[in-house]
Formats: sequence, C-alpha cells, structure tokens
Amino acid sequence: MGATRTTRERWVEEGLRALAEGGPDAVRVEVLAKNLGVTKGGFYGSFADRDALLEAMLDTWERESTDEVLERVEREGGDPRTKIKRAGLLTFSSDRLLPIDLAVRDWARRDEAVAARLRRVDNRRMGLLREMIGTFCPDPDEVEARSLIAFCVAIGEHFLAADHGGRTRAQVLSRAADLLLDRPKKT
Repeated sequence: MGATRTTRERWVEEGLRALAEGGPDAVRVEVLAKNLGVTKGGFYGSFADRDALLEAMLDTWERESTDEVLERVEREGGDPRTKIKRAGLLTFSSDRLLPIDLAVRDWARRDEAVAARLRRVDNRRMGLLREMIGTFCPDPDEVEARSLIAFCVAIGEHFLAADHGGRTRAQVLSRAADLLLDRPKKT
C-alpha cells in the first residue's frame, strides 16, 4: 500500500497558519512539510511552486472571509444591524480569520498583487456595510462615513493599546456600535 498523499487543502491550511503566525516569509515549503510530518517532495504533487501555494492561500482567505461570511449572514438572517454585527464577529473576532486577515493586511503593504486582492475583499465588506447602514440612514455621505468608521474600528481596535478611563474595551466598542448603528444608548 502506498503512502497517503498530503492533500492540497492541508498544505494550504498549514500555509495559512504559518502566515498568521509569521507573515509570508514564514511560509516555507520545508517548514510546512516538517510541521505536516511529510517530505517536501509531496508539495510538488499539489503545487508548481511556493507562489502557487501563496495564491491558493489567498484564494482560501478571500473565499472564507467574503463569500462564506456573506452566505452565512444571509442564511442566518435578521435585521440589518444584526447582519452587520454577525459579519463583524465572523471576520474580526475569529481565532481563524482575524490573524490571517491581519497578516494579509501587513503583507499587502509590500506586495501590490496582495494589496489589489485586499482592496477587492475590503470593497465587498464595505459594500455590505453600505447596504445595511443605508436601510436606516438615508444620507449617502453619512452612510459612507459610518461604514468607514465601523470598518476602521473593526480592524483598528486590534492595534489600539489605549485605556478607556475606567471602562472596558468591550463597553467602549459596544457604545461605538450603538452610535454607528443608530441604536439607543443602553442603560
């Protein structure tokens, strides 16, 4: 009986894990093979080269962080505010997608092709925000501003180290969401 072949998906998953932990330079065929407990020769049965793996990794990230998130948001339904919250939680609170997303953002600063892909993903995400916020906010300029602020909060809060004057980060984020989504203040 021949050896079980390491699937393309396992190589991609290991590559995404390495990307999330150390950026694109950490995605090395030899290291991935060692982590998978296989020889690097099997890699070339699935990919022509490292660049092909990187492309497949970006394809997986894009599909999971846009198509799959948007499909789940629609499938689970709810009002526009609920859909926005769900999309944010699926994307920016996940132990899987968040670290990959942040690594892709860093990578995009140095690679034009990755930056173009990130722009496409962010445009789809902003499209959802515009659509949902537009259901309760009639001013297109305000829709755009709220969408931008919501997206910046979702990404930027992971980098912010500030204290919040006796409030928890969760309390401040909750109030920010209330303001952006035009919800009454919770008492």
